Amino acid sequence: MNESDAIIFVVDDDAAMRRSLAYLFDSAGWQVATFESARDFLQRYDGHAPGCLLLDVRMPLMSGLELQQELNNKSGHAISLPVIFLSGHGDLAMAVRTMKAGACDFLEKPCKDQVLLDAVSRAVARSVDESRNAASANTAQSALARLTAREREVALLMAEGKASKVIARELGISDKTVQVHRHNTMEKLGLHSAAEVARLLMAGGQI
Repeated sequence: MNESDAIIFVVDDDAAMRRSLAYLFDSAGWQVATFESARDFLQRYDGHAPGCLLLDVRMPLMSGLELQQELNNKSGHAISLPVIFLSGHGDLAMAVRTMKAGACDFLEKPCKDQVLLDAVSRAVARSVDESRNAASANTAQSALARLTAREREVALLMAEGKASKVIARELGISDKTVQVHRHNTMEKLGLHSAAEVARLLMAGGQI
């Protein structure tokens, strides 16, 4: 996953604004998808593309703030999509509210092109980094799921740097049995050292 895979999602009920922003981001080399309403975005976004969401605040039926809250409430999205608000009706209280809800930036219209491009670049970098971490975690969790409960216990103790005799004593099993579990664990995970096991456990959120 890299920045060339990222998409800038523009949600604004002003057609001229959508066209202007699409032209700007396209000229800067970004992939762009535009939506005329928050509902339109929710119906079409599948949650699996990195990038950023550029939101107007005041829109019919569902405001940008309501869309932000809806996304915060949703579960199951593979990728967290950073939100940038771009509004001609902003004030300090509104900006604070959006930032507290997780927005990464709040910009007022009219906004200089370079300021907007810089904000988008920061948001995309964050999204791509999070998507890579999520992919690594999923890969690690899938690998660790192949272990038995006992092999997982052995793996955790191996990650702590404990020798086989110490592991055997802590688990109440023989040293020979620990050796078998160590071998099976390494084979299933395709690893060759306790340090590699530790890194995989960390990536999978086990330690």
